[in-house]
Amino acid sequence: MSASSIFIARLQGMPVVDGFGDSIGKVRDVVVQEREGRRAPKCRGLVVELLARKRIFVPMIRVHAIDPGQVVIAGAVDTRRFIQRPSETLVIEDLFDRIIAGPNGQQVSIMDVSMRQVRNRDWELAEVAVVESQAAGRFRIGRRRLHSYTVNWSEVGAAITGAEDRDTSHLVAAMSDMKPADVARELYDMEPERRMEVAQALDDDQLADALEELPEDEQVELLSQLDTERAADVLEEMDPDDAADLIRELPTDLAEDLLQRMDAEEARDVRSLLVYAESTAGAMMTPEPVILGVDDTVADALARVRHEELTPALASMVFVCRSPLDTPSGRYLGAVHIQRLLREPPSVSVAGMVDAKLEPITPDTSLAEVSRYFAIYNLVVAPVVDDQQRLVGAVTVDDVLDHMLPTDWREDQMEAETNG
Repeated sequence: MSASSIFIARLQGMPVVDGFGDSIGKVRDVVVQEREGRRAPKCRGLVVELLARKRIFVPMIRVHAIDPGQVVIAGAVDTRRFIQRPSETLVIEDLFDRIIAGPNGQQVSIMDVSMRQVRNRDWELAEVAVVESQAAGRFRIGRRRLHSYTVNWSEVGAAITGAEDRDTSHLVAAMSDMKPADVARELYDMEPERRMEVAQALDDDQLADALEELPEDEQVELLSQLDTERAADVLEEMDPDDAADLIRELPTDLAEDLLQRMDAEEARDVRSLLVYAESTAGAMMTPEPVILGVDDTVADALARVRHEELTPALASMVFVCRSPLDTPSGRYLGAVHIQRLLREPPSVSVAGMVDAKLEPITPDTSLAEVSRYFAIYNLVVAPVVDDQQRLVGAVTVDDVLDHMLPTDWREDQMEAETNG
């Protein structure tokens, strides 16, 4: 994909295809979100109109390539109808034809905006094509051709984003670069009405990450106040074990309603954890560890642990199983440490590298036993295997610590910071 900027007007109407070349729909707009300071807005994704004229949202992380005549996307597509949030701006719909003050103070009209790819597969707005505002849709007045030119976003960005009151948008923009714990801290300090306003404007994944860092009571209160469809979307973005912990605290009717509204696969993972007693390995584990087959190689394993959505703890170890390779898996064969993977040639089979001395734990292993297990083996992740020798999940050290600390430790920490 080219690192040069792409003008968004050129994208409008461009076909969108999947990795097999099958048509998905057409690009209708680009969704952006403001960021703190003078940084150009971040491009969150594309509004794509399906063949049935339904408009959906495709995150930029799914955009594999932008070719001269098409946009290629990879991965699954969420076909739920796109709904613009308060913190979001549609470039074509909201910015095109807006009249602003140009770099020299003159009135200009926005004709086009470009975006460029930056590191970590992120995109941001780059340039703005403007024309003297007298154009009003024309490019000549009498015999005089109106002047059009392109400027960097930094030269006119403040004039664009400052054109209307965006208090919530600015706050959400500031949060876009914060760590989840810092976002949770900001939400905790807000008045309830303000907190809900900001929560409504946050992305599902960012709100999910922040919820995991809030005190338990605050999690329940905030999730309960969200629209049920939105609440289900947020639960889908949470780690299954954290989602299960939160659902346990909700009223039974609401919990079941949310599970019914969640994606079937995501709900299945959460339900699989709810059958285990609290403070056991089964209740603490994630059902999504890194699982490899007997024919996979070191290269395959390293490619899997390289995925950015994996936590460092989950990426520290891979588990080798017979098919199927989803939990509950086929027969569990053993675990391989990432350090061992880094010492071996890429073509070596992982099945011959398992740590034979590492005994797995069972779903009903108590919290006390799990904590001793981590201390004995000096681990940050542990395999959980049932009585049929199937891998059902993995417990990470952060979940162990979370359950070992007092139930109100997050709230005590928040209050200490406030009073300190």
